[in-house]
Amino acid sequence: MGIYFNPSNESFKKDRNYKIYVDKTELLEYLNELVETPKNCVAVSHARRFGKSHAAGMIDAYYSLGCDSSNLFENTKITEHADYKKYMNQYNVIHLDISSVWDFHKEDIVEAVKERIIDDFKEEYGEDLNYSKDINLLINDIYRKTNTPFVIIIDEWDCVIRNSDDKALVHQYLQFLHSLFKSEESKTFLALGYITGILPIKKIWDESALNNFCEYTMLKSKPITKFYGFTEEEVKELCKKYQLDFDSVKAWYNGYLIDGIHMYNPNSVVQALLDQDFDSYWKNTSSFASINTFITMNYAGLKDDVMMMLAGGKVRVNTSTFQNDFSTIASKDDALTALIHLGYLGYDADRKKAFIPNYEVASAFESALQVGGWSEIAKAISHCDELLDETIDGNAERVAELIENAHDTYTSILKYNDENSLSCVLTMAYFTAPAYYNIIREMPDMKGFADMVFIPRKNAGFRPAMVVELKYDESADSAITQIKERRYHGALSGYSDKILLVGVNYDAAGKDKKRHTCVIEEWPGDILEYREDRKEG
Repeated sequence: MGIYFNPSNESFKKDRNYKIYVDKTELLEYLNELVETPKNCVAVSHARRFGKSHAAGMIDAYYSLGCDSSNLFENTKITEHADYKKYMNQYNVIHLDISSVWDFHKEDIVEAVKERIIDDFKEEYGEDLNYSKDINLLINDIYRKTNTPFVIIIDEWDCVIRNSDDKALVHQYLQFLHSLFKSEESKTFLALGYITGILPIKKIWDESALNNFCEYTMLKSKPITKFYGFTEEEVKELCKKYQLDFDSVKAWYNGYLIDGIHMYNPNSVVQALLDQDFDSYWKNTSSFASINTFITMNYAGLKDDVMMMLAGGKVRVNTSTFQNDFSTIASKDDALTALIHLGYLGYDADRKKAFIPNYEVASAFESALQVGGWSEIAKAISHCDELLDETIDGNAERVAELIENAHDTYTSILKYNDENSLSCVLTMAYFTAPAYYNIIREMPDMKGFADMVFIPRKNAGFRPAMVVELKYDESADSAITQIKERRYHGALSGYSDKILLVGVNYDAAGKDKKRHTCVIEEWPGDILEYREDRKEG
């Protein structure tokens, strides 16, 4: 038993011992179907903190000869499959984390990796082997000696591709991978190849080191989608167990739509459960700076698209032009596709559109804008908390002023002169409100649609519900009247705390006067009483 060769099951043991554990062991059943077949090489490229490394530790525990994991897998889903013990702890396993070696060996990464493997081989086999051989020949000798095939796991395989401009080094690294996964010897000794990364596989020069891999990405990962990230049902169960408001968790962390399945970032959900609070945990990832790098690229239409997504919209993106390389971004579509792979955008494959998946990611964009080149937009977003406070306090004049500032900031980007576009600007103006409110646009109720309904979350403290009606070239008073006449606030039936009715009007013809006006009224008591009064009238 070594660190890299036939590792222990310590990683998976820690996951199983942790109080928050979600069973993903059925991934092993899928991998078992591939073991010792022509399709035995799998590449998973997902965003950081989506469970790739946890899965690698589970694969160690299941296949490695270096441990006995029968007890660890008791009462897991894999045990429901009749042949699950057939493969358990039956293989020689090599597990490498390339990023941990890269940190110290950027110039001699291949030799450093080989040295680690060979050191473990020596510990197991002493001087019985010829360690001067090429690594694939050496592995093949062990296979012939033991008659035991190999499972080779490489975590962060694309670390070298993402971080090195040295073509000779990249070539050497890819040749090393070729020897493990596609050499003539590997066809004999390799039972299963499993690699993880952020980027999909990129073909470099005439290299074909990894073209025999089945790839699963943030764009498409069927049939293994549900094994990475948390599904909505899994999150619901966790929220019930740990007594955390599911609607708030959904607003903060839901939104990744992969193969039609809504997936959550596991790290963020777990941290929220532990803290019993919500925050943007993505800001702590090493890829955070990439947001600013890509969104500030001066490609035609990129800023418009980012602003449209920040306002809650979706934008069409051609993902096929992306070269699976952050250093060759050449268009708006490339930049957006890179952000999809990094997890900073969701992707609707049916409509081929990108979007900001949840409030956690939206707040990460907000932070990136603060340190980037979009100073006017960052300044406008910085006023969002003030706008929300002033609305709650009923300061209609200041609310109108702040909305006007937002209008002036976003007008050249969103290009609007109608009520629908004003709604987009208002969404941006209340950009930070989803931290406290479930916001529903054009919420249906009885006779019509309200433009925006703000329903307080359970963790929001004492904040009133709000119904916001937008008008174009009419008056703020008429917006309030419409709310009452159409009973939009009836959608909050049974809500007994304070409700604010907020009317906003945009006067397109205003030149020497303020173009935005606002009226805020408080509606106390149960709305059902209001309905009864209206019936009697």
